[in-house]
Amino acid sequence: MCGATSSPKGLNRQRSRPAWLRVKLPGGPDYARVRRTIRRLGLHTVCAEAACPNVAECWARRSMTVMILGARCTRRCRFCNVATGRPGAPDPGEPARVAEALRELSVRHAVITSVSRDDLEDGGAAHWAETLRLTRSRCPELTVEALSPDFQGDTQALDQLLDAAPHVLAHNLETVRRLTPTVRSHASYDRSLAVLRHAAQAGAVVKSGLMAGLGETVEELRAALRDIRDAGALLVTVGQYLRPSRTHLEVVDYLAPATFEELGSYARELGFIHVASGPLVRSSYHADEGARALPTGTGGALPLASP
Repeated sequence: MCGATSSPKGLNRQRSRPAWLRVKLPGGPDYARVRRTIRRLGLHTVCAEAACPNVAECWARRSMTVMILGARCTRRCRFCNVATGRPGAPDPGEPARVAEALRELSVRHAVITSVSRDDLEDGGAAHWAETLRLTRSRCPELTVEALSPDFQGDTQALDQLLDAAPHVLAHNLETVRRLTPTVRSHASYDRSLAVLRHAAQAGAVVKSGLMAGLGETVEELRAALRDIRDAGALLVTVGQYLRPSRTHLEVVDYLAPATFEELGSYARELGFIHVASGPLVRSSYHADEGARALPTGTGGALPLASP
């Protein structure tokens, strides 16, 4: 393994996979119980589909990210481990099963996300809204974060989701402006910012996330953080990109924990209320803490449930 080197900005980077990115394989009774329930109800989780390194920790915290509208995405983003292909029709029974799983597992904070469904006229917005409404009604003590696609910029579709009153509306910018065409299939840097801005102007509590290690500079990451904050987001995550397979984009470099700490400090200076910045941080990592960090009634259509 090579040693750490200094970037032009004086922030540490490392090119071979460092020790701080090693995690234990998931296991234990909580992990097994969640897997059984998810399989029995025929649901998908980003925790498993995207090979998240924090799956065991989050499930033990009774926090979970459920993926709706199938397990195949109509886009082929070069960083993402979710399968690409032609999805089937939306399952009308899925919203009720999502609510049942979250209730049965006594989940305290749920992140609901979806594949991009560019094949559907509304991008899956009606299915989204039904899932959020049933979850809110059947799990009244649960805080719900909607990690939304961009709906190809369709604000009417986004409004359907917002009308279902998630506690937090999240949409990830993922990477810096320069790298967006390479990293995100059929996505747009400015369109993602427009999604965040529209949600914030509608009164939602807004969140976004960035990956590091794809060849961006630290100053580009800072610029992206400024853009996210200017769009109205109050919550942000920054984490290390990890290559899911040999067919995905290569990792250009591994940022040291100190670099993430400095980026986190910079984000807090910009006025973000909650910041998670670290090598193993993902967009849903400790999402429950982000929800609890917000004053009751901040933005959003409904006050946050008690933790």
